Amino acid sequence: MPAATPTDHDSPIPQGSGTLGRFPPLALVIGSIVSVQFGAAISVTIFDEVGVSGSTFLRLAFASLFLFLLGRPKVSKWSPQQFKMALVFGLTLAAMNLSFYAAIERLPVGIATTIEFLGPISIAAVFSRRLLDGLWVLLAAGGVVLIAQPWSGGGDLELTGVLIALLSAFFWAVYILVAQRAGEIFPDRDGLTIAMMIGSLVVFIPGVAAGGEMLVTPHIILVGAVIGLLSSLIPYTFELEALRRLPARVFGTLMSIEPAVAVCTGFIVLGQKPTLLQLFSIGLVVAASVGVTRSARPMPAEAAIEA
Repeated sequence: MPAATPTDHDSPIPQGSGTLGRFPPLALVIGSIVSVQFGAAISVTIFDEVGVSGSTFLRLAFASLFLFLLGRPKVSKWSPQQFKMALVFGLTLAAMNLSFYAAIERLPVGIATTIEFLGPISIAAVFSRRLLDGLWVLLAAGGVVLIAQPWSGGGDLELTGVLIALLSAFFWAVYILVAQRAGEIFPDRDGLTIAMMIGSLVVFIPGVAAGGEMLVTPHIILVGAVIGLLSSLIPYTFELEALRRLPARVFGTLMSIEPAVAVCTGFIVLGQKPTLLQLFSIGLVVAASVGVTRSARPMPAEAAIEA
Protein backbone atom coordinates (compact mmCIF):
# COMPACT_ATOMS: atom_id res chain seq x y z
CA MET A 1 0.00 0.00 0.00
CA PRO A 2 1.33 3.44 -0.77
CA ALA A 3 2.30 5.85 1.96
CA ALA A 4 0.48 8.62 0.14
CA THR A 5 -1.97 8.79 -2.72
CA PRO A 6 -2.24 11.50 -5.35
CA THR A 7 -4.64 14.38 -5.48
CA ASP A 8 -6.93 14.84 -8.44
CA HIS A 9 -5.01 17.85 -9.73
CA ASP A 10 -3.44 17.30 -13.15
CA SER A 11 -0.81 20.03 -13.05
CA PRO A 12 2.41 19.33 -11.20
CA ILE A 13 4.29 21.87 -9.15
CA PRO A 14 7.39 22.30 -11.31
CA GLN A 15 10.11 22.96 -8.80
CA GLY A 16 11.96 20.36 -6.76
CA SER A 17 13.07 20.93 -3.20
CA GLY A 18 16.32 20.17 -1.40
CA THR A 19 18.47 17.16 -2.20
CA LEU A 20 15.57 15.06 -3.49
CA GLY A 21 14.85 17.74 -6.07
CA ARG A 22 17.95 16.56 -7.94
CA PHE A 23 16.43 13.14 -8.57
CA PRO A 24 14.00 12.46 -11.46
CA PRO A 25 10.43 12.09 -10.16
CA LEU A 26 10.20 8.68 -11.86
CA ALA A 27 13.11 7.45 -9.73
CA LEU A 28 11.43 8.79 -6.58
CA VAL A 29 8.14 7.00 -7.31
CA ILE A 30 9.91 3.72 -8.06
CA GLY A 31 12.01 4.18 -4.94
CA SER A 32 8.88 4.74 -2.88
CA ILE A 33 7.19 1.60 -4.22
CA VAL A 34 10.27 -0.55 -3.66
CA SER A 35 10.68 0.83 -0.14
CA VAL A 36 7.05 0.11 0.82
CA GLN A 37 7.16 -3.43 -0.50
CA PHE A 38 10.48 -4.30 1.11
CA GLY A 39 9.02 -2.96 4.35
CA ALA A 40 6.02 -5.28 3.96
CA ALA A 41 8.18 -8.30 3.13
CA ILE A 42 10.53 -7.66 6.06
CA SER A 43 7.57 -7.39 8.43
CA VAL A 44 6.65 -10.99 7.59
CA THR A 45 10.02 -12.16 8.96
CA ILE A 46 9.02 -11.25 12.53
CA PHE A 47 5.45 -12.58 12.49
CA ASP A 48 6.56 -15.78 14.24
CA GLU A 49 8.14 -13.75 17.04
CA VAL A 50 5.67 -10.90 17.65
CA GLY A 51 2.62 -11.84 15.61
CA VAL A 52 0.61 -9.73 13.18
CA SER A 53 -0.55 -7.33 15.90
CA GLY A 54 2.97 -6.87 17.23
CA SER A 55 4.33 -6.13 13.75
CA THR A 56 1.51 -3.68 13.09
CA PHE A 57 2.19 -1.91 16.37
CA LEU A 58 5.91 -1.60 15.61
CA ARG A 59 5.24 -0.26 12.13
CA LEU A 60 2.80 2.40 13.32
CA ALA A 61 4.80 3.30 16.43
CA PHE A 62 8.06 3.87 14.58
CA ALA A 63 6.26 5.65 11.75
CA SER A 64 4.71 7.97 14.35
CA LEU A 65 8.10 8.61 15.90
CA PHE A 66 9.78 9.41 12.59
CA LEU A 67 6.97 11.71 11.47
CA PHE A 68 6.95 13.46 14.85
CA LEU A 69 10.68 14.11 14.59
CA LEU A 70 10.19 15.55 11.10
CA GLY A 71 7.73 18.13 12.40
CA ARG A 72 6.01 18.35 15.76
CA PRO A 73 2.24 18.79 15.28
CA LYS A 74 0.75 21.95 16.72
CA VAL A 75 -2.40 20.51 18.25
CA SER A 76 -3.03 23.31 20.74
CA LYS A 77 -4.93 25.29 18.12
CA TRP A 78 -6.94 22.38 16.74
CA SER A 79 -10.72 22.57 16.56
CA PRO A 80 -13.02 19.78 17.82
CA GLN A 81 -13.59 18.83 14.17
CA GLN A 82 -9.87 18.30 13.67
CA PHE A 83 -9.59 16.11 16.76
CA LYS A 84 -12.53 13.99 15.56
CA MET A 85 -10.99 13.68 12.09
CA ALA A 86 -7.63 12.65 13.59
CA LEU A 87 -9.42 9.93 15.58
CA VAL A 88 -11.23 8.59 12.50
CA PHE A 89 -8.00 8.79 10.47
CA GLY A 90 -6.09 6.88 13.15
CA LEU A 91 -8.72 4.15 13.43
CA THR A 92 -8.70 3.76 9.64
CA LEU A 93 -4.90 3.51 9.53
CA ALA A 94 -4.93 0.87 12.27
CA ALA A 95 -7.61 -1.21 10.51
CA MET A 96 -5.92 -0.93 7.10
CA ASN A 97 -2.47 -1.93 8.38
CA LEU A 98 -3.72 -4.67 10.68
CA SER A 99 -5.83 -6.30 7.97
CA PHE A 100 -3.02 -6.06 5.40
CA TYR A 101 -0.50 -7.64 7.76
CA ALA A 102 -3.02 -10.37 8.59
CA ALA A 103 -3.39 -10.99 4.86
CA ILE A 104 0.36 -11.27 4.18
CA GLU A 105 0.64 -13.69 7.09
CA ARG A 106 -1.54 -16.08 5.08
CA LEU A 107 -0.80 -15.09 1.47
CA PRO A 108 2.31 -14.22 -0.56
CA VAL A 109 3.01 -10.48 -0.36
CA GLY A 110 2.47 -10.00 -4.11
CA ILE A 111 -0.91 -11.74 -4.04
CA ALA A 112 -2.17 -9.81 -1.01
CA THR A 113 -1.04 -6.49 -2.50
CA THR A 114 -2.75 -7.31 -5.78
CA ILE A 115 -6.07 -8.11 -4.10
CA GLU A 116 -5.79 -4.98 -1.96
CA PHE A 117 -5.56 -2.87 -5.12
CA LEU A 118 -9.28 -3.48 -5.67
CA GLY A 119 -9.79 -0.71 -3.10
CA PRO A 120 -8.31 2.27 -4.96
CA ILE A 121 -9.40 0.92 -8.36
CA SER A 122 -13.02 0.72 -7.18
CA ILE A 123 -12.93 4.18 -5.59
CA ALA A 124 -11.62 5.75 -8.79
CA ALA A 125 -14.29 4.02 -10.87
CA VAL A 126 -17.16 4.87 -8.50
CA PHE A 127 -16.41 8.57 -8.59
CA SER A 128 -15.86 8.51 -12.34
CA ARG A 129 -19.27 6.91 -13.07
CA ARG A 130 -18.16 5.91 -16.57
CA LEU A 131 -18.90 2.55 -18.15
CA LEU A 132 -15.26 2.13 -19.24
CA ASP A 133 -14.04 2.48 -15.67
CA GLY A 134 -16.60 -0.05 -14.52
CA LEU A 135 -15.13 -2.46 -17.07
CA TRP A 136 -11.66 -1.83 -15.64
CA VAL A 137 -13.00 -2.83 -12.22
CA LEU A 138 -14.47 -6.01 -13.71
CA LEU A 139 -11.08 -6.79 -15.27
CA ALA A 140 -9.39 -6.32 -11.88
CA ALA A 141 -12.05 -8.43 -10.19
CA GLY A 142 -11.50 -11.13 -12.82
CA GLY A 143 -7.80 -11.11 -11.99
CA VAL A 144 -8.57 -11.54 -8.30
CA VAL A 145 -10.98 -14.40 -9.02
CA LEU A 146 -8.25 -16.14 -11.03
CA ILE A 147 -5.89 -15.67 -8.11
CA ALA A 148 -8.40 -17.00 -5.55
CA GLN A 149 -9.63 -19.90 -7.76
CA PRO A 150 -12.86 -20.43 -5.78
CA TRP A 151 -13.80 -23.34 -8.07
CA SER A 152 -10.84 -25.34 -6.71
CA GLY A 153 -11.13 -24.40 -3.07
CA GLY A 154 -8.65 -21.56 -3.41
CA GLY A 155 -5.94 -23.53 -5.21
CA ASP A 156 -2.71 -23.06 -3.28
CA LEU A 157 -4.08 -20.06 -1.37
CA GLU A 158 -5.85 -19.92 1.97
CA LEU A 159 -9.42 -18.70 1.54
CA THR A 160 -9.28 -16.85 4.86
CA GLY A 161 -6.25 -14.93 3.61
CA VAL A 162 -8.08 -13.93 0.43
CA LEU A 163 -11.07 -12.68 2.43
CA ILE A 164 -8.82 -10.70 4.78
CA ALA A 165 -7.04 -9.18 1.77
CA LEU A 166 -10.45 -8.11 0.42
CA LEU A 167 -11.17 -6.55 3.82
CA SER A 168 -7.85 -4.72 3.53
CA ALA A 169 -8.93 -3.46 0.10
CA PHE A 170 -12.10 -2.08 1.68
CA PHE A 171 -10.13 -0.28 4.39
CA TRP A 172 -7.73 1.13 1.77
CA ALA A 173 -10.75 2.58 -0.05
CA VAL A 174 -11.99 4.10 3.22
CA TYR A 175 -8.50 5.44 3.91
CA ILE A 176 -8.45 7.24 0.55
CA LEU A 177 -11.64 9.12 1.38
CA VAL A 178 -10.65 9.87 4.98
CA ALA A 179 -7.13 10.94 4.02
CA GLN A 180 -8.47 13.37 1.43
CA ARG A 181 -10.67 15.03 4.03
CA ALA A 182 -7.79 15.07 6.52
CA GLY A 183 -5.57 16.73 3.93
CA GLU A 184 -8.12 19.54 3.64
CA ILE A 185 -8.35 20.39 7.33
CA PHE A 186 -4.83 19.72 8.65
CA PRO A 187 -1.73 21.80 7.93
CA ASP A 188 1.34 20.01 6.54
CA ARG A 189 1.64 16.43 7.84
CA ASP A 190 0.14 17.17 11.27
CA GLY A 191 -2.98 15.09 10.72
CA LEU A 192 -1.05 12.09 9.46
CA THR A 193 1.38 12.23 12.39
CA ILE A 194 -1.34 12.31 15.05
CA ALA A 195 -3.35 9.67 13.18
CA MET A 196 -0.30 7.37 13.19
CA MET A 197 0.00 7.90 16.94
CA ILE A 198 -3.67 7.09 17.47
CA GLY A 199 -3.30 4.02 15.26
CA SER A 200 -0.36 2.81 17.38
CA LEU A 201 -2.44 3.24 20.56
CA VAL A 202 -5.32 1.29 19.00
CA VAL A 203 -3.11 -1.74 18.31
CA PHE A 204 -0.96 -1.34 21.45
CA ILE A 205 -2.84 -3.83 23.65
CA PRO A 206 -3.22 -6.58 20.99
CA GLY A 207 0.35 -5.88 19.89
CA VAL A 208 1.77 -6.32 23.38
CA ALA A 209 -0.43 -9.38 23.94
CA ALA A 210 0.97 -10.98 20.78
CA GLY A 211 4.58 -9.83 21.04
CA GLY A 212 5.12 -9.73 24.77
CA GLU A 213 8.72 -9.37 25.88
CA MET A 214 9.96 -9.88 22.33
CA LEU A 215 8.86 -6.33 21.48
CA VAL A 216 11.68 -4.91 23.60
CA THR A 217 14.49 -7.14 22.36
CA PRO A 218 17.19 -5.29 20.37
CA HIS A 219 16.68 -7.39 17.23
CA ILE A 220 12.93 -6.78 17.08
CA ILE A 221 13.30 -3.08 17.86
CA LEU A 222 15.83 -2.75 15.03
CA VAL A 223 13.60 -4.59 12.56
CA GLY A 224 10.61 -2.52 13.68
CA ALA A 225 12.56 0.68 13.07
CA VAL A 226 13.55 -0.54 9.60
CA ILE A 227 9.91 -1.38 8.80
CA GLY A 228 8.76 2.06 9.97
CA LEU A 229 11.50 3.69 7.91
CA LEU A 230 10.82 1.70 4.74
CA SER A 231 7.02 1.66 5.02
CA SER A 232 6.45 5.29 6.02
CA LEU A 233 9.24 7.82 6.21
CA ILE A 234 11.05 7.07 2.94
CA PRO A 235 7.97 6.54 0.73
CA TYR A 236 6.09 9.47 2.22
CA THR A 237 9.04 11.81 1.63
CA PHE A 238 9.71 10.48 -1.88
CA GLU A 239 6.06 10.63 -2.95
CA LEU A 240 5.60 14.14 -1.63
CA GLU A 241 8.57 15.32 -3.68
CA ALA A 242 7.47 13.39 -6.79
CA LEU A 243 3.99 14.94 -6.61
CA ARG A 244 5.58 18.38 -6.79
CA ARG A 245 6.75 17.61 -10.33
CA LEU A 246 4.37 14.98 -11.71
CA PRO A 247 0.72 15.20 -12.79
CA ALA A 248 -1.35 13.14 -10.38
CA ARG A 249 -2.52 10.76 -13.10
CA VAL A 250 1.03 10.00 -14.17
CA PHE A 251 1.86 9.40 -10.52
CA GLY A 252 -1.15 7.09 -10.17
CA THR A 253 -0.17 5.15 -13.28
CA LEU A 254 3.33 4.61 -11.95
CA MET A 255 1.90 3.43 -8.61
CA SER A 256 -0.04 0.78 -10.53
CA ILE A 257 3.10 -1.33 -10.87
CA GLU A 258 3.13 -1.89 -7.09
CA PRO A 259 1.66 -5.43 -7.25
CA ALA A 260 4.42 -6.45 -9.67
CA VAL A 261 7.08 -4.96 -7.39
CA ALA A 262 5.46 -6.76 -4.44
CA VAL A 263 5.88 -10.08 -6.27
CA CYS A 264 9.59 -9.33 -6.78
CA THR A 265 10.23 -8.32 -3.17
CA GLY A 266 8.29 -11.32 -1.89
CA PHE A 267 10.52 -13.57 -3.98
CA ILE A 268 13.75 -11.80 -2.96
CA VAL A 269 13.08 -11.55 0.78
CA LEU A 270 10.79 -14.51 1.43
CA GLY A 271 11.36 -16.86 -1.51
CA GLN A 272 7.69 -16.61 -2.54
CA LYS A 273 7.48 -17.82 -6.14
CA PRO A 274 4.17 -17.16 -7.95
CA THR A 275 2.66 -19.55 -10.47
CA LEU A 276 2.18 -18.59 -14.11
CA LEU A 277 -1.57 -18.22 -13.53
CA GLN A 278 -0.95 -15.93 -10.59
CA LEU A 279 1.46 -13.81 -12.65
CA PHE A 280 -1.16 -13.54 -15.40
CA SER A 281 -3.81 -12.58 -12.84
CA ILE A 282 -1.56 -9.95 -11.30
CA GLY A 283 -0.97 -8.58 -14.81
CA LEU A 284 -4.74 -8.16 -15.25
CA VAL A 285 -5.01 -6.15 -12.03
CA VAL A 286 -2.02 -3.99 -12.96
CA ALA A 287 -3.54 -3.34 -16.41
CA ALA A 288 -6.88 -2.44 -14.80
CA SER A 289 -5.16 -0.09 -12.37
CA VAL A 290 -3.32 1.66 -15.20
CA GLY A 291 -6.52 1.85 -17.24
CA VAL A 292 -8.71 3.31 -14.52
CA THR A 293 -5.99 5.80 -13.56
CA ARG A 294 -5.55 7.04 -17.10
CA SER A 295 -9.23 7.20 -18.06
CA ALA A 296 -11.13 8.09 -14.89
CA ARG A 297 -12.41 11.61 -14.42
CA PRO A 298 -11.03 13.60 -11.48
CA MET A 299 -12.94 12.99 -8.28
CA PRO A 300 -14.97 15.84 -6.80
CA ALA A 301 -13.14 18.08 -4.35
CA GLU A 302 -14.95 16.63 -1.35
CA ALA A 303 -13.80 13.08 -2.17
CA ALA A 304 -10.59 13.40 -4.16
CA ILE A 305 -7.80 10.96 -3.52
CA GLU A 306 -5.13 12.51 -1.35
CA ALA A 307 -2.92 11.74 1.61
